[in-house]
Amino acid sequence: MIEINISRTLGRFHLNMEVKSDSRRIGILGASGCGKSMTLGCIAGIESPDRGRIVLEGRTLYDRDQKINVKPQKRKIGYLFQNYALFPTMSVRKNIMAGLKCGKAEQEQIADKMITKFQLDGLGDRLPGELSGGQQQRAALARIMAYEPEVILLDEPFSALDEFLKDRLQQELIQMLEDYPGTVILVSHSRDEIYRFSDELIVMDQGKVVCHGNTEETFDCPEWKEAARLTGCKNITEAIREDEHHLQVPGWGIRFTLGQQIDEDIRYVGIRAHDFEPIWLADGEHPEEGWIKVKVDSVAKLPFEHKYFLKESEEQEDVCWFVQRELWDVLEKKGMPGWLKIPEEKLLLLK
Repeated sequence: MIEINISRTLGRFHLNMEVKSDSRRIGILGASGCGKSMTLGCIAGIESPDRGRIVLEGRTLYDRDQKINVKPQKRKIGYLFQNYALFPTMSVRKNIMAGLKCGKAEQEQIADKMITKFQLDGLGDRLPGELSGGQQQRAALARIMAYEPEVILLDEPFSALDEFLKDRLQQELIQMLEDYPGTVILVSHSRDEIYRFSDELIVMDQGKVVCHGNTEETFDCPEWKEAARLTGCKNITEAIREDEHHLQVPGWGIRFTLGQQIDEDIRYVGIRAHDFEPIWLADGEHPEEGWIKVKVDSVAKLPFEHKYFLKESEEQEDVCWFVQRELWDVLEKKGMPGWLKIPEEKLLLLK
């Protein structure tokens, strides 16, 4: 269990983080500069909050009121940095042994165990610069695990990699951590990384927690405008609640009548770009309420999807419709649809 209730001011930036979780795989999602790395630094003891409290597995690591601030090396926390932070002039074996507080023979035993566990056999005498990116990641994780930490912090460990290598190393890291019983916290601005890795999601914006909950449920129903945007929703616009079942959406020039009840604090609606349902009307048929007229303003044809940007008039906001390959043949045979339907179960009601 981890409990964080801290605040810190740095210049004009204010961090206010309050979260409590029993999950073992936590993701923190947010744009660059929102306070993700500062939060990790406070947990690790690299940075000190101005006030608040941090509790890990029942141990108080920081409490301003009680004047508790445990030194970083005593917090039982492993920190995997973006560049892995291996000592460049030390071999893999010596990197793993560095800082272990035990006798030389026991250090050697621990290093041997970690080298085998993280598939570094035959690489123990090599320098970090002689390793591939994946090998460096495994060496850095081996060094962390040698300390038997209670928590591992992953600070955007894949952001500098190309897409192919990133995908492979993400899967490797997930597999290497499968039998790790402690808590792992990953911070990232990549929604795909977070979705793939975490069971529980914290969404941050401008130093604050926007929402916090099960990862899949948060992606399905983000509830908040910023959470929807950060989880990849391309179409978000203001909405006016008329009553419990009706919404006006001026930016798209449409109105919704919904079966579900609309809460009074709903201020926006969203629809993910893949979730539209194309509608071809026969002669004599008429569009229904809540349908968006298809008038293509521009198109981007990519290898695996076509992106259509729709705009019926200057007064209306752009709408993004992303069409994946399985629908391409249908569009070629039937032509562009006249309308896009927004199924009620796909409509995001946002605060």
